[in-house]
Amino acid sequence: MSAGNANLINAVTLIGMGIWGYQATQSFTAFIPVVFGAILLYMTNNIRIHNKAVAHVAVILTLIVLLAIGFRILPKALASGDNMKILRAGSMTLTGVIALIAFIKSFIDAKKARTKG
Repeated sequence: MSAGNANLINAVTLIGMGIWGYQATQSFTAFIPVVFGAILLYMTNNIRIHNKAVAHVAVILTLIVLLAIGFRILPKALASGDNMKILRAGSMTLTGVIALIAFIKSFIDAKKARTKG
């Protein structure tokens, strides 16, 4: 999977799950992943055309969101036993991990291409 597609999936998941989370809880903090998702969605086309600076910013944002969800939200969701909270937090965590792997793979491939030619 390309970094652009992984970023797109992650961004859409953050937006969708954040809106769902707000509808379920009426907590405005559920809009935090929506904001990050919107920023990442805006960056998608630049990532697809291999804009290195934008890709690096997207990696940092993805890592910030992943750490926040993976270490704060997901454990709370697991402790609550609420399957819908677990689904929302788990899907955002999973797509964040996939996006990070895709970014790292694309950076490694770009470095290999530069050293070859």
